[in-house]
Amino acid sequence: MHIHKSLSSLGGELDRARQELRIVEEQILFQMDVAEEERTRMLVAETPLAERNYRIARDDLERMQKERHRISQEIERLRVEQDRLLDRMLG
Repeated sequence: MHIHKSLSSLGGELDRARQELRIVEEQILFQMDVAEEERTRMLVAETPLAERNYRIARDDLERMQKERHRISQEIERLRVEQDRLLDRMLG
């Protein structure tokens, strides 16, 4: 019975992590557009403010990409644990 509870719990965690990943991926797509717009403004305006705004947008994008990587690793960890529990249950 303990394995069934653990599998159920892992299933919930996987669902939450996958939802979180979808949200972060949507945010990344939006932020990519923002960063590209700020890059264009920086190249056209050639002002310190435009350069600063581009750096901020680029840094935000990098943070989001790191978060996507972290969530992807968490999903993989949960899958491995789920497989381990299934093997125990069946084996």
